[in-house]
Amino acid sequence: MTTLAGMGWRGLDWKTLGAIAMAGVWLGRRLTLPRYDLAGKVVLLTGGSRGLGLELARVLGRKGARLALLARDEEELARARDELRAAGAEVEIFGCDVRFQDQVQRAVREVVERFGRVDVLVNNAGIIQVGPAETMRVSDYQEAMDTHFFGPLFLVQTVLPDMRRRGEGRIVNISSVGGKVPTPHLLPYVASKFALVGWSEGLHAEVRRDGVIVTTVCPGLMRTGSPRHVAVKGRHDVEYAWFKVLDSLPYLSMSSRAAARAIVRGVELGKPELIFPGRARTGARLQGLAPGLMSELLGLGARLLPRPSSPEDFQQRSGAESESPLTPSFVTRLTERAELENNERPAPSP
Repeated sequence: MTTLAGMGWRGLDWKTLGAIAMAGVWLGRRLTLPRYDLAGKVVLLTGGSRGLGLELARVLGRKGARLALLARDEEELARARDELRAAGAEVEIFGCDVRFQDQVQRAVREVVERFGRVDVLVNNAGIIQVGPAETMRVSDYQEAMDTHFFGPLFLVQTVLPDMRRRGEGRIVNISSVGGKVPTPHLLPYVASKFALVGWSEGLHAEVRRDGVIVTTVCPGLMRTGSPRHVAVKGRHDVEYAWFKVLDSLPYLSMSSRAAARAIVRGVELGKPELIFPGRARTGARLQGLAPGLMSELLGLGARLLPRPSSPEDFQQRSGAESESPLTPSFVTRLTERAELENNERPAPSP
């Protein structure tokens, strides 16, 4: 009998290998899902008033989805609603801070009263704190965990029982490549996004048999226009400059519009994980294959970042309060354009 021992497949003959191949084809067909039609689906989207959330709402609206946008700032929500309705989308807005379980439960109840159900949940609300580890307090980590982990947890616990009862649903957890690669000077963000990734991947494994697909999204740098809202500690002007410049460079970052299209396409195809662009995938794969090497490389990068040198460096400022001659400049022009396009700037005074 011909065997494959010489190829390292000891104990397997051609007949067995053929059976394995046929089983693989069968399994692949079983796991291949029909394209999920978003037309008429009720999508609950957190952080939907600006940035990536608004870009997602635009794409989903064009697909015919019925939109329920959640965010903390009701003026931003109103501006987003008016824009989306002008483009023909069906959209309602709900004020909600996802860090608080009672607000989440109330908002979901109002969404269901208005639309009847939730077909797709997109956990997109987020914050970023930039600065050296020694400037971060426990409260910074708590805020990041409340926003990126417990907020999605509260929402999933509220909408999942009905999805399971109906035997279908989609949950999208927007994490970050920072949930795969431990980036220096972003430790509260990194810790909370790592937690979100682990929970989201485990959740997918558990609820897949109930007809619910969980997609974990880990994008790299995106030009959403959000740096002005970043919480900055350390040498504020330098910390903010490196963050905003990297966020703006075309090769290192991608447009939030392209990211939104990729995420919606992943939902339609039922993808369990999305990591993009290719540079982010490479970093995540290298972290998985050679974490020691990545730690050393990240350590070299961290040596270039400034350490706090005065009591003022331990105080928190917003990105908008940390501008320097390099920000804004021609280097950050793409991010500033995204600020205007994605409702990131305050409304002009009347």
